[in-house]
Amino acid sequence: MTVDPAGTAQSAPSVSVPRPRRAAEAVLPPGGRAAWAAWAIGCSVYVLAVVHRTSLGVAGLDATARFGIGASALATFSILQVLVYAAMQIPVGLLVDRFGPRRVLLLGVLLMSGGQLAFALSTGYGPALVSRAVLGCGDAMTFISVLRVAARWFPPARNPLVAQLTGLVGTGGNLVTTVVLAQALHSQGWTRTFGTIAVAGTAVFALVALLLREGPPGTSVLPVEPVRRLSVRRQIRDSWREPGTRLGMWVHFTTAFPAAAFGLLWGLPYLVEGQGMTRAGAGGMLSLLVLSSMAFGLLFGRLVSRSAALRMPITLTVLGVTALGWAVTLAWSGGHPPPWLLVLLLVVMGSNGPASLIGLDYARSSNPAERMGTASGIANMGGFIGAMVTLLGIGVLLDLLSDGDGYSAHAYRLAFCFQFLPLAAGTGMILRLRRKTAAVPG
Repeated sequence: MTVDPAGTAQSAPSVSVPRPRRAAEAVLPPGGRAAWAAWAIGCSVYVLAVVHRTSLGVAGLDATARFGIGASALATFSILQVLVYAAMQIPVGLLVDRFGPRRVLLLGVLLMSGGQLAFALSTGYGPALVSRAVLGCGDAMTFISVLRVAARWFPPARNPLVAQLTGLVGTGGNLVTTVVLAQALHSQGWTRTFGTIAVAGTAVFALVALLLREGPPGTSVLPVEPVRRLSVRRQIRDSWREPGTRLGMWVHFTTAFPAAAFGLLWGLPYLVEGQGMTRAGAGGMLSLLVLSSMAFGLLFGRLVSRSAALRMPITLTVLGVTALGWAVTLAWSGGHPPPWLLVLLLVVMGSNGPASLIGLDYARSSNPAERMGTASGIANMGGFIGAMVTLLGIGVLLDLLSDGDGYSAHAYRLAFCFQFLPLAAGTGMILRLRRKTAAVPG
């Protein structure tokens, strides 16, 4: 995306019929306190979305007992939620481009709260599945909308840092899940815990409805010329044709899914059943993953804001270190790696989420503002598709390797080897597409 610092809309006031102004040609956003206030309100929705999204990660064992299901059926909860999330990314991007992020955020809060409340009251597997699908639909509307609010308030050079800060603050929702929700499940029970999360959405809805401003005074989030809006098909086609959009999708796919699959579902069972940890110990390890992600988010945000040339080196380094960490862990004799190695692995996986946001920066910098939401939606599908494939692959392998009396450390060890397939496929696509984007400005 090229931005004219001079602001072409202000350069020729004497012209009788001014040329329509593209969003990408607007005067640079001001930033400042008002920008941070708008961003913070948007982030409150994203934090809530992350709490909803990751709530099953600490309730997996409880869900198997409540619904009487095995590993494959348990994985279906997260797979369906992630599938809906990924499928909604392009429609959500189009909605944001057409109607603005505020309306989309409000709809997202309603869907998340309704889905979580239904999940809290469900006692059967089928209704619970439907409720997670509704929740995933609402979750899908949050992150892209927050990034669009930030893009209207902050100068383009600040966007990589703000995106990482958004991810960092959202990770705080994961911390709420691993620390607060995990304890509440045991002290308050299933219905009261998930019902409380659902009711919390009313406060966030009011905050957005009453206080969120989508852009600085005098600007419009909606297209300047409705009659010249691109068709949905052309909007998607033009976004997809940009090599940077496709590269962004594959960067997001490959960097995001290892930590996503671990945090969304399989982390707690792996640590408790596969490594013999207590629930409290496993929760502490998952909290370490969250804290590491926050630290890497700050680091990557500052690095990429200073130089777009660092995006690919960071991406490839994260992929290499993550693959090495899992290879050493799974190859450890007996399938029981020492605690220090598990700690190191979780610290390394903390880099996954922040690295995936580099994919969104590739999409943003390769597209004009009027299709930024659509391009971001395409890129943001990647990691969730990768997580969905991995969640299913691990679940199926665990059921195949089960001895009928739970899952052994050896079963987890073999099942988690599935991760190397999407890692290899995604890395290959990144290496192929980066040559096509070599001439694209950051």
